[in-house]
Amino acid sequence: MNRVPELLAPAGDRACITAAIENGADAVYFGLDTGFNARARAENIPLDDLPDVMRLLHRRGVKGYATLNTLVFTGELASFARTVAAVAEAGVDAALVQDVGAARLARAICPDLPLHASTQMTLTSAETIRLAEDLGCERVVVARELSIAEIAAIARETTMPLEVFVHGALCVAYSGQCLTSESLGGRSANRGQCAQACRLPYTLVCDGADVDLGERTYLLSPQDLAGFALVPQLVAAGAAALKIEGRLKTPDYVANITRHYREAIDTALAGRPVTFTPRQVEEMELSFSRGFSPGWLEGCDHKMLVPATSSAKRGVLLGHVTAVRGGRVAVRLVAGVKRGDGVAFEAGGPGDALVGGRVYEVFAERHSLTERVDTGVVELAFAADAFDPSCITVGRRVWKTDDPELTNRLRRTYAGDAPRRRQPIDLHVVAKVGDPVRVVARHADGRSCEVTTDEPSVAATKHPLDVETLRAQLGRLGGTPFEIGHLTATIEGRPLVPFSVLGKLRRDLLAALEAVVTEAPRRTVHRPPEAVARDLLAAVGRRPPGKDALPTLHVLVRSIDQLRAVLDLGERRLQADFADIRLYREAVAMARAAGAVLAIATPRIQKPDETGIFAALARHDPDAVLVRNVAGLRFFRERGVTAIGDFSLNVTNPVSAAYFLDHGCERITASYDCNREQLLELVHACDATTLEVVIHQHMPMFHMEHCVFCAVLSPGTNKTNCGRPCDDHVVRLRDRVGVEHLLTADVGCRNTLFNAVPQSGAEAVASLLAGGVRHLRLELLDEPPADIRAIVTAYHDLLAGRTTGRAVWAGLRAANRVGVTRGTLEARRDPLAII
Repeated sequence: MNRVPELLAPAGDRACITAAIENGADAVYFGLDTGFNARARAENIPLDDLPDVMRLLHRRGVKGYATLNTLVFTGELASFARTVAAVAEAGVDAALVQDVGAARLARAICPDLPLHASTQMTLTSAETIRLAEDLGCERVVVARELSIAEIAAIARETTMPLEVFVHGALCVAYSGQCLTSESLGGRSANRGQCAQACRLPYTLVCDGADVDLGERTYLLSPQDLAGFALVPQLVAAGAAALKIEGRLKTPDYVANITRHYREAIDTALAGRPVTFTPRQVEEMELSFSRGFSPGWLEGCDHKMLVPATSSAKRGVLLGHVTAVRGGRVAVRLVAGVKRGDGVAFEAGGPGDALVGGRVYEVFAERHSLTERVDTGVVELAFAADAFDPSCITVGRRVWKTDDPELTNRLRRTYAGDAPRRRQPIDLHVVAKVGDPVRVVARHADGRSCEVTTDEPSVAATKHPLDVETLRAQLGRLGGTPFEIGHLTATIEGRPLVPFSVLGKLRRDLLAALEAVVTEAPRRTVHRPPEAVARDLLAAVGRRPPGKDALPTLHVLVRSIDQLRAVLDLGERRLQADFADIRLYREAVAMARAAGAVLAIATPRIQKPDETGIFAALARHDPDAVLVRNVAGLRFFRERGVTAIGDFSLNVTNPVSAAYFLDHGCERITASYDCNREQLLELVHACDATTLEVVIHQHMPMFHMEHCVFCAVLSPGTNKTNCGRPCDDHVVRLRDRVGVEHLLTADVGCRNTLFNAVPQSGAEAVASLLAGGVRHLRLELLDEPPADIRAIVTAYHDLLAGRTTGRAVWAGLRAANRVGVTRGTLEARRDPLAII
């Protein structure tokens, strides 16, 4: 346990920053109100306040990281550049980034600003982390879906420091790869506006029939991550930083969870197991919990991860109702309760609202109790108008939702201006008769300062200076963020130093310390930042649209039958995305025999020990590969195989596009986060002949490590024992408005949920062609041959001028939309439709 991991706490506002500081955080991360952060709904920090926030943090010995971890569109690069310049000049210790082009721009504006690769980059292996290395990142936030064993494997293969989520809410989809709330509600998770569609109920439809799962309806809502007991293993695995999720949470949550993980880390570093008491765990759950779990840290257990009975914060399970009588509710306890606690009862079926109120009085054997009680059967009394007791039935669960005593205790840890947590400062004092007294102070991070008295000391006739006096006088640091650590002294002769002189020396020392710890780092910031962005865009270059080249229509198929159908229609520019990659051999042979060119798709995720999947694909000798992660791009580039970058590389601006083209892509698919206007901005700012645009598809919404097939259709817990029900059944999830979305599993047993409603960019095709785009793609899902013929024919007619874009999407009953977020030219959606 010789590594000391950084404890990183979330901060949605200034109060959360203070709560994190006082409760043991080594660093905090926060978003800015200028946007570009993955928690747009948090209060966030005003950009003008950033210098003051960083002075506060550095004064308290805490680092501050700004989250600039969203995708950046072409028209936003100048604004992003201004934000980066302000972040660098304010002394922010690092910026978290998702967008490849944004990272390149940040590096161009301020080469001295440390960059951390956000979990939004979907970095899941040492091979994918090479992207962050190439961009100059100094740390990587790895995907939450990694186990400790996988983290350790990555740490052995890279020198990049790894930051690991250890507590908080879990997204069911891979961060940076979720398109659900955008597709259904027009709000982009990659832009910080997740609508949390994973927290909604779904009905499982298997082979056309509803499956009765009882209370299990929240099929995509994971329990929260609580990895406190695994901190020793995480440290041993090589985690450089342990991160708490929660920029939308309260200061009380930040105080509570930070305090517990400070204890967990210190305990682990002392070589002891981390074992919290039930009371400690209960206190953590009260701040926020959908149920605690180790997440993926111990590997996949799909049933444990998603019990599917609830998706909301309920607090702590208090017990079960045994009787309702006389306005009181009798409860058999499994946790403690006392007067004033907030309590909620299940009043109906799964998903129904809870009812409850604040406990007015607690009775046991007819005696009113004033202290907390943890076991047995008690009767809880409430205010007369709190709720109707008749709606509560015996056997229902009871939840404790609030503990005022805990809340008050947490708030006392960070309320007021006086610092509670102090930084130890080592002092060395040199006092010689005839010389000024000199004090050298050294901070724990190695920085130091020195102060001296104005006058030399004289020889004392009595009461000469000694170490005890120095400690007593220099140690009067109340109200400051410092305390004396080690104090040593070199005292020669019998110097006399009056208390008044020592007092002034102490004040001078404090001023010098404040100046040292709050001094902003010296950084080169190239200005004006807008000009840097403009120069970078110009360096990317743009060729005039190719007037002579005819547009090419590529068709992506997902089965051998679909491949056969499109070959029969005369299509010869094809792509294949098969769950069973063994079928690629037959697909390549069929395409070659028909004189067609076929690109086969890689999985979207590559974990340690999964490079063999790429090797298996290469053995099928495809004409090209549709690469969906940076590890696949590197693998096939090194082997001379043509690579086409897919949407999952998240290219939204020409700087990102140029990076992937320079690193081996023949062309790059535009991100689905671009609406029509943003897509056309991209087209007009880069060499459009290197872009491929998907103009018909079923949006791949969730892409998940979690396997719904295993969780509900198998007695197993993961892919080693599930029996692969995905091979035998067609599964759809019906949402609350009655639409059934197809669920698939890939070669790595990762699930994708596709939007049941196709979307069409037919109306944008003319503008795309005018801008120079020559590669357009149609993506099939599970359409039968007749529908395939209608789709392919419609788009060929569009390219030939025989029909209009409106006629295409209307005839195919598709949504009129490019990408996932609505542009001003496209049909409106109700963001609340899924809620």
